[in-house]
Amino acid sequence: IRESAFVYASTAAGVVYTVTQACSLGELYQCTCDHNARDESTDGAWEWGGCSDNVEYGNQKSREFMDARKRKRRGDFTTMIQLHNNEAGRLAVKSNMRRECKCHGLSGSCTLKTCWMKIPSFREVGNRLKERFDGSIKVIISNDGKYILPEGSTIKPPSEEDLVYSDPSPDFCKKNPKVGSLGTKGRECDPDSMGVGGCDLLCCNRGYTKTHVTVDENCNCRFIWCCKVDCNTCKTVKTLHRCN
Repeated sequence: IRESAFVYASTAAGVVYTVTQACSLGELYQCTCDHNARDESTDGAWEWGGCSDNVEYGNQKSREFMDARKRKRRGDFTTMIQLHNNEAGRLAVKSNMRRECKCHGLSGSCTLKTCWMKIPSFREVGNRLKERFDGSIKVIISNDGKYILPEGSTIKPPSEEDLVYSDPSPDFCKKNPKVGSLGTKGRECDPDSMGVGGCDLLCCNRGYTKTHVTVDENCNCRFIWCCKVDCNTCKTVKTLHRCN
C-alpha cells in the first residue's frame, strides 16, 4: 500500500543518512570522507576541499541491509515494489546533496574558498518523500514479469524517485487489528486546521468532543548558579478536541 511504500523508502533513506554521517564524523573504520566528490568545474572561484559526505558508502550499506535478502526473490511482484521504493528513498538523499563552502583569508576576507558536498537534512529528505507519497503511482506487473507498469494507460511510467504501490489502502478511520490500524477514535485534533491533523479530516466525519482539562506545567523558571534550573508548578486549563 502507499503507506508501506513510504515506510520502506524512509527506512532505506535513514540507513543512508546514518551511515554517511558516521563516515564523515570518523565513527566507522571502514570509510572516511569522500575525496572523489569533484563533479563540477570550479572556474578558479573556489577549490574542492573539506570533508565531502561519502553517500556512496551509505548507499552501499543501505542496499546490503535493506535489499540483500529480497534480491533472492527478484521475480516476486511485491519484492520488485519494495526494492523500487528502497531505491527511491536512497535517491531522496543522494539526489539532493548540496555544496557547502567556507571562506579563508585575513579579517574575514574570502581570498580562498573551499567547498565540499553535504547530504541534506533528514527533515528535507522526509519532506521530499512525503511529496512522492502524495503523488505515488499504483502499478501492475508486465506480462513477462520483469517490469512494473502504471495501472492506468494514461499515467506516465514511474521514475526511479517515485514511490509505487499495488494495493489500495485500508480504511484507517476504524480500528482494524488485522492491518495494524488503531483507528482515529479518541485522537486529539485541531478544529481550525484544514490539514491532516484537522478535526474534519482526522475524525472521518464522525465529529469530535471538546473538553477542558487541568494540567501541571513548569512555570516561573529561573537559573541558579551553578548549575540548576528551579521552576514552580502551575496549574493550567487546556482545551482539548478529540475524535468521536
